[in-house]
Amino acid sequence: MNHRHRKILHALFAHPVSANITMRDIEAVFRELGAELGHTHAGKLVVEIDGHKVSFHSAHHTVPKDEVQQIRRFLEARDIVPERNYPL
Repeated sequence: MNHRHRKILHALFAHPVSANITMRDIEAVFRELGAELGHTHAGKLVVEIDGHKVSFHSAHHTVPKDEVQQIRRFLEARDIVPERNYPL
C-alpha cells in the first residue's frame, strides 16, 4: 500500500472523525486491501472483503461523518487496524 493510501486509511480512523475524505479515495484504499467493489443501480458502493459484504452511499464529493464511522466499523470488524497493519 502506498503512502497516500495509508494516509487515507489513517484518516478513516482519526479522532475527531474526518469530513474531508472522498469516496474515490476510499475506493482506492478498499482495492489496496483486496476488496471486491461494485456499484448498484441505486448509486451505492458494494464492498466485499473476506466474504463479508456491505454497501455504502457513493457520494460524489466528501463522505459524511456518519458514513466514515460505518466504514471504520466495517474495517475494524475485518481486523484492519492502520497503526498495526499499515503504519505511516
